[in-house]
Amino acid sequence: MNDLEKVVALAKRRGFIFPGSEIYGGLSGTWDYGPLGVELKNNIKRVFWKSMVYERDDVVGVDAAILMNPKVWEASGHVEAFADPLVECKTCHERFRADQPEEIQKHESIHKGKKTEWTEPRKFNLLVEAKLGVVEDKKDKVYLRGEITQGVHVNFKNVLDSTRVQIPFGIAQIGKAFRNEITPGNFTFRSREFEQMELQFYVKPEKGESQKWYEYWKAERMKWYVSLGMDKKKLRFRQHEEGERAHYAKDAWDIEYDSSFGWKEFEGIHNRGDWDLSQHQKHSGVDMGYTDQESGHKFLPYIIETSGGVDRAALFFLINAYFEDKDRVVLKLHKKLAPFKVAIFPLLANKIELVKKARSVHSDLKTQLSELVAWDDRGNIGKRYFAQDEIGTPYCITIDFQTLADDTVTIRDRDSMKQERFKIKNLEKYFKKKFNH
Repeated sequence: MNDLEKVVALAKRRGFIFPGSEIYGGLSGTWDYGPLGVELKNNIKRVFWKSMVYERDDVVGVDAAILMNPKVWEASGHVEAFADPLVECKTCHERFRADQPEEIQKHESIHKGKKTEWTEPRKFNLLVEAKLGVVEDKKDKVYLRGEITQGVHVNFKNVLDSTRVQIPFGIAQIGKAFRNEITPGNFTFRSREFEQMELQFYVKPEKGESQKWYEYWKAERMKWYVSLGMDKKKLRFRQHEEGERAHYAKDAWDIEYDSSFGWKEFEGIHNRGDWDLSQHQKHSGVDMGYTDQESGHKFLPYIIETSGGVDRAALFFLINAYFEDKDRVVLKLHKKLAPFKVAIFPLLANKIELVKKARSVHSDLKTQLSELVAWDDRGNIGKRYFAQDEIGTPYCITIDFQTLADDTVTIRDRDSMKQERFKIKNLEKYFKKKFNH
């Protein structure tokens, strides 16, 4: 089994990720996040928001609607250009993206050496259509947003008018997007419903200014992933080639992860120029210009974008954290990302005094840390340790008979498996230091 196959098996077994609508045979390209998966995703988003908004003075946040006026997508070019070239196998009528020759070759091998004929590439729009309206035959066509980006740009003037921001400044957003993907695959990597975490950073249109901020955000985003435990050797920047870049992009680089299914992109950093604001100004008739308070000069800002996939980040964090160590499987997730931060065990589940004391510690720590604290009294201690290792819990606390005598507990570290004893009264201080609270 490769890393992806092992993570897929663990994700299902341990409640991280399930196939969408599984009891009805599923729906291709959709996934449901279980009790642990939703915590992992929430932690990724929480750390992103903290670093992007709470820790900066030049970024604010928005949460735009998923359903938008269809004219938004006409202005942005998605209705006309948001399409992939498709080829269809004339034997079995499956469709594949024409720009993915490796998938086409893999499919040809299924036909056991027979010559496979393909149709000419045809455009296939990725926007997911929906209908709005009360009367059935008078519903209006709208789209589920294909990206969260445009929700920021259409609110550019609203943010300017309602806050004290001045250029350079950014608007961050986290939210769901939808694409009619032709070939979803590689677990959650390519899905039809997914979540994005983005920053749209507005700067003066001078080349030197936009380039300065572009390089700054490239470095910041790479540093962010490394700070959360991703192996730097498995990360790289890749610049888009001339024919690969979106028509409006002045520059585009991807952060890629070296996975078992190849180097794959999970965040893009783009210099979008003034494309978005100029298009919305043209199509809406609303002036999107910004007036510099010092010089009085009016201009359309350039936009530096960082656009990451929450689901893809979660997938690569899982793959990156997966280790097999002798007779145990360990998810070495960063402490900030781990679903459970601490697990509490009574040494024996049939000893009332141990269980009562463990319940007290469990209740106190949940309140003190404002984090998920697991309770486990199943099986022997060794099995409990290994079960928590497999879901990435950094620390386990055991309440034993010595605890009843001197109010100390055993704390076990996930990665080193070392154990030490601590006074219960010092646990709050100990863990707040560990988790940087």
